[in-house]
Amino acid sequence: MESKHWCWWLLYLFGALVLFFMVLPSIIVIPMSFSDSIMMKFPPDTFSLRWYRAFLGKAEWTDAFWLSVKLGVGVMGLSTVLGVLAALGLVRGRFRGRELLRGFLISPMIIPVVVTALAMYYFFAELKLTGSPWSLLASHTCMATPIVIVIVSATLQNLNPNLEKAAQILGATPRRAFFQIVLPIIQPGVIVGGLFAFILSFDEVVIAAFIGGYRPATLPKRMFENVRDEMDPTVAAISTLLVLISIILLLIVGQLNRRAQRLK
Repeated sequence: MESKHWCWWLLYLFGALVLFFMVLPSIIVIPMSFSDSIMMKFPPDTFSLRWYRAFLGKAEWTDAFWLSVKLGVGVMGLSTVLGVLAALGLVRGRFRGRELLRGFLISPMIIPVVVTALAMYYFFAELKLTGSPWSLLASHTCMATPIVIVIVSATLQNLNPNLEKAAQILGATPRRAFFQIVLPIIQPGVIVGGLFAFILSFDEVVIAAFIGGYRPATLPKRMFENVRDEMDPTVAAISTLLVLISIILLLIVGQLNRRAQRLK
């Protein structure tokens, strides 16, 4: 028994070391963002908010940030609607080729993003839409919708279909039963799927590099160009803000998961 107990402790220790190794780069960049030096340096000699002011004071950074936010919100809305509809068809539908269709719809999660970006580049180049925010919106929606499908499908699998049938027996139309019975129950899964779609769009850089053109530039693309050409410490300040945003979104996801468990 004692040897088994020590094995578990060693497993926990190994997991903690792996987690620390993965999180360490994000931890190091936080003090670097408060440095007053024009070079990225750890540990910083003096502390300042200089690079946060540089981020807020330069239009090239703020424009890229708001473009990423607008793009993420648009992708979140479109992919959530499309993902919920697709999940309903895949979970409730009984038709030939359903599993084949499921594999096709979630294939963007499996195909390497570079391959997807190259295909989208040739597609939008033929339409002369490269460099347009609309091509980015469509591309990010294609990448984010499979995540919503997977999350909402898992939520629908745990939903008792008798609840919807009971509502229809009592006189509710299928549409009313969905909006008043099904949707409120699966709402946490829908919101979680939408949040993950937003994160994917906001953080995506490969597709933006292929079809985004020079203008407009999303925030991740602008950060990549800065690291490649200038190595401005403003990137460290932005990275710290993105880490903070990610933590807030993950806390929201955790709260929604707990709510889903209570509803279940």
